[in-house]
Parts: sequence; structure tokens; C-alpha cells
Amino acid sequence: MENVRDPRQHINEEPRDDFMDTAIGFGAMFGFMFVVFTVAVVVKFIIS
Repeated sequence: MENVRDPRQHINEEPRDDFMDTAIGFGAMFGFMFVVFTVAVVVKFIIS
């Protein structure tokens, strides 16, 4: 391990499924924003 920056020595160290990572991230962000939106709507109706 003389050259730790040599990409040939790091072949597929941590295999990832990029599509699923993106889909899970999108779904989690959508869920979080949906909760924020729902709370904002409820607060608006309580105030008015």
C-alpha cells in the first residue's frame, strides 16, 4: 500500500446502488417537506 491514492488498489471497496440512494434521499426529503407543509397549514388554520 505504497500509494493510497492509486484508484487501482481501491476497486469496488464499498459497492453502492446510486439509484436507490437517490430514490431514498428524494423520498426522505419529500416526506420531510410534506410534514413541514402540513404543520404550516395546520398552524395557519389555527391562527385564522
